Amino acid sequence: MKIDMHCHTREGSPDGKVPIEQYIRMLRNQGFGGMLVTDHDSYGGYRYWKKNIKGDKYQDFLVLKGIEYDTLDAGHILVIMPETIKLRLLELRGIPVQMLIPIVHNYGGILGPAHPCGEKYMSFMNAKAYQRNPDILKEFDFMEIFNACEPQEVNDRAKAVAEQYGLPGTGGSDAHKADCIGLAYTEIPDDVTCESDLITHIMKGTPMECGGSIYTNTTKEKMGKAKGLFSRSFWVYNKVGGWSKALSRSNKMKKGYVERVEVKKEEKNEQKSD
Repeated sequence: MKIDMHCHTREGSPDGKVPIEQYIRMLRNQGFGGMLVTDHDSYGGYRYWKKNIKGDKYQDFLVLKGIEYDTLDAGHILVIMPETIKLRLLELRGIPVQMLIPIVHNYGGILGPAHPCGEKYMSFMNAKAYQRNPDILKEFDFMEIFNACEPQEVNDRAKAVAEQYGLPGTGGSDAHKADCIGLAYTEIPDDVTCESDLITHIMKGTPMECGGSIYTNTTKEKMGKAKGLFSRSFWVYNKVGGWSKALSRSNKMKKGYVERVEVKKEEKNEQKSD
């Protein structure tokens, strides 16, 4: 089965231009049997499919739940969780990669760098986490080695790194617009019917070929020399977002703690009165 393992939808990614139903139709027309929805820090596209499309249309097409997570210090990471796991934490960008990895693994998920040798701040090999500790690569489960929106030499470097560390390679279009859809693929076993099946095959090291064609009409290509500023803006976006989300998580935890303390106090008072 041929699937696209890096897809952005209008329902889930702020820069996604294609509704998921149109995305599915386009892939089916090109001979694809499925897709891994990897919206930016969101399961929005997958939720829309599950609520409005699943079971009614395209029953011969496999839609899997994934996410492209924007870390604080390691660029973009593709995450695949078991179908029974719903972690809203993964929709709060800005967690450092050394925290993200155990969270994903503890819940039975897998993760790997997206476009690992691409632009600074967005790609793992050009991020601070890798520069501080290159051995983090050993903790990943796979690596995207073909991304249709990256130059061939960048994909070649990613493939070499994956081979060096013994990581299974995947391919995805990273499509945000219609003219990029279907330009990259990963061939997976036909018995994959859910996220857990895919996770099992990747962890077992089942051979999966990937490849495709290079898309040359990306936003960063149009920006030319200014694409460095574009990459820097992602770093600022994640940094500020990470601080904001961390503060929000901290406040929620404190609120929850205070509420639990108050409940315990009330229970003790009731016991005394009894």
